[in-house]
Amino acid sequence: EVEAIEAVLRKYGFPDYRNFLFRRQGEEYKDVAENLMPDVLIEDDCESIGGEKEMTYTNISPEAKKKIHHIPVKEFIGIGHLPNELAQLASY
Repeated sequence: EVEAIEAVLRKYGFPDYRNFLFRRQGEEYKDVAENLMPDVLIEDDCESIGGEKEMTYTNISPEAKKKIHHIPVKEFIGIGHLPNELAQLASY
């Protein structure tokens, strides 16, 4: 599956298509987020699978939450309404 995703990224010209993270066996999404420690985490609200309790941000450690700005978006709405600049996202 990872190879298929990499092929799609390469096909459509994504920069640095090999630089993406994913869950490995035994990991949860919170583990990926805590290892990466992004400045901003944008994720859908998981409404169709149980809501907030299923979201990555909900499950990361309190220490990580202090360092990550969380932007939840409605499921299936997309991110086109969000600012393009990281500095703007950090205060969104």
